[in-house]
Amino acid sequence: MKTYKLTAFKHDGEMITEETFEAENDDAAKEKGHAILDEKGLADQTHRLASPMGKLLLFHS
Repeated sequence: MKTYKLTAFKHDGEMITEETFEAENDDAAKEKGHAILDEKGLADQTHRLASPMGKLLLFHS
């Protein structure tokens, strides 16, 4: 399992949430990241999901 980091921000740059979670691969992490954002109602906020290697898997501004 790899550790991924999901961060969401308000439009003024204030951090709303920062979560780390584990997933088997990048595709599973994207699914889990989308689920977390949807659950918290943050899908339309600025957000990013980074892999353990620093690769951006999800990004919305």
